Amino acid sequence: MGRRRKKPFGDPVDGILLLDKPAGITSNEALQRARKLLGARKAGHTGSLDPIATGLLPLCFGTSTRWSGYFLGSDKHYRATVRLGETTETGDSEGAIIQQAPVDVTEDQVRTVLQEFVGTYFQVPPMYSAIKVDGQPLYKLAREGKEVKREAREVTVHSLDFDSYDGRDVELTLRCSSGFYVRALATEIGDRLETGGHVIALRRLGVAGLLVEEAQTLDDLVKLSGPTDRRSCLGAIADALDHLPAVELSVDAAFYLCRGQSVRASHLPTEGNVRLYSAGAGFLGVGVVGPQGTVAPERLVSSGIQTG
Repeated sequence: MGRRRKKPFGDPVDGILLLDKPAGITSNEALQRARKLLGARKAGHTGSLDPIATGLLPLCFGTSTRWSGYFLGSDKHYRATVRLGETTETGDSEGAIIQQAPVDVTEDQVRTVLQEFVGTYFQVPPMYSAIKVDGQPLYKLAREGKEVKREAREVTVHSLDFDSYDGRDVELTLRCSSGFYVRALATEIGDRLETGGHVIALRRLGVAGLLVEEAQTLDDLVKLSGPTDRRSCLGAIADALDHLPAVELSVDAAFYLCRGQSVRASHLPTEGNVRLYSAGAGFLGVGVVGPQGTVAPERLVSSGIQTG
């Protein structure tokens, strides 16, 4: 008689949870705690936060995990505190201090240096990152004392605002593209000021069109009476994708789009992804703008639309 297969944990829960991650745990630990609290079988996060970081961590459950890429590749919004005068192994306060320098820097000098980082430029990812080289995450190589050459990546800082400076710590707020490392920015700011620098606090305020003010903490979830009540905190993926322009299709156009064809549509942007709707079927999925006023399907929720 064969061994009985172990029943998988949880139910097939669908939706997106906006979690306000606490400091001191990894994004995966936060994900697993939330998954257990909701009694969900399948879940994934949409771009990790460092253990010292707090703030918005969108979590996708069930079929919503198929849409996580639209958050991974979107712009982010952070508030950070950079300590001048100390350089660490990791670029943040988790790493050992490897260099110290006196800080004799004015507020005007700080403001001037910050503006040098606004715009598009190439940033070298830190060794303590999850980027893989020959199948190995860089942070594993770094822990072994190895340093490898990293390819600079094009990143964009849309805005970088000075908040305060007390002679040692700089508080700033920034909006940046996907793939930007705030730890690398802190190191670069310290280099420009000739003091060294590292991140001592980091909070993610937004991802795409999602805001941390709308998020739940793990403590909020614990206070609810059980998995069913906690699942009421889940949002629909269609609402979470509202950073993408909405385009409504006719019933006929939706029919052909859901069978893999490009269709004509009105009020399209010039390029990029759009959310697609039909009066007869509601949210259809995400499309990509093509030439001459057309849109092609990229990821759809259903193909069962019938024409009249």
